[in-house]
Amino acid sequence: MDAQRQLGEFLQTRRSQLRPEDVGVATYGGRRRVPGLRREELALLAGVSASYYSRLEQGQAANASPEVLDALARALRLNETERLHLDELATGSRRRTRAKRPAPEKLSEATRQLVAALGDVPVVVLGRRSDVLAWNPAGHSLFAGHLAADSKPNLAWLMFFDTHTRALYADWPAKARAVVATLRMASGRHPDDPLLAALVGELSVKSPEFVAMWADHRVKAGGDAVYEMLHPLVGPMRVTQQALWTEGGQAVVVATTEAGSPSQAAMTLLVHSRVTGPRLTV
Repeated sequence: MDAQRQLGEFLQTRRSQLRPEDVGVATYGGRRRVPGLRREELALLAGVSASYYSRLEQGQAANASPEVLDALARALRLNETERLHLDELATGSRRRTRAKRPAPEKLSEATRQLVAALGDVPVVVLGRRSDVLAWNPAGHSLFAGHLAADSKPNLAWLMFFDTHTRALYADWPAKARAVVATLRMASGRHPDDPLLAALVGELSVKSPEFVAMWADHRVKAGGDAVYEMLHPLVGPMRVTQQALWTEGGQAVVVATTEAGSPSQAAMTLLVHSRVTGPRLTV
């Protein structure tokens, strides 16, 4: 993926989402032909020349200084995660490395110990492209019990093309947007990863829903979210999914429920009815 082009698209998308009144830009009631701020208005807020900012959006400048990035982040009102993404895109746009097939991702011993320590709590370990690297029996039952336990699916692919996974979430668009935002963050960190580019390409070709969400340039790194999950075996559950990131950039996703709630009872039923075999499948 072209980091310079991604940088330009990210800036353009964020600019289009800022209304003049949000940042104190006077419009004097005139008709505006573009959504959000104009390029020259954003450049003025950031204290850079309009021509330089235009080159950044057009992917024709690869040398933005930290000071310029700071000014753009303030003008665009980026949050911490978005600012990190901006920095990674700018860094990637300066590199000119030849893409090569990355080495397979593997679990560290520390990650294995963490998964084992969580016992019957559903856990799945995802690589930077959202490939399943490992899951315990409870995690497999919760997220993909319809697949073989030793399968290694890509959860982003399942989210858009697998009917079981789509039906698993009462608010599928919210979960899908979170998955796309995590992929978008990964694309900024690893612009030269051909397997990640191939995954994004396949999703873009086959899913108009993915295309619309990808174009939003939303980014997400870790954190937690609460989802209403509609499991075919035990019914609805309100589940908190927390993503803990390892030093190697892998996400340990842990699913929990509120103590004493009907969701906890349903999760307990699911775990104890399906947990058999090895404690960790890798």
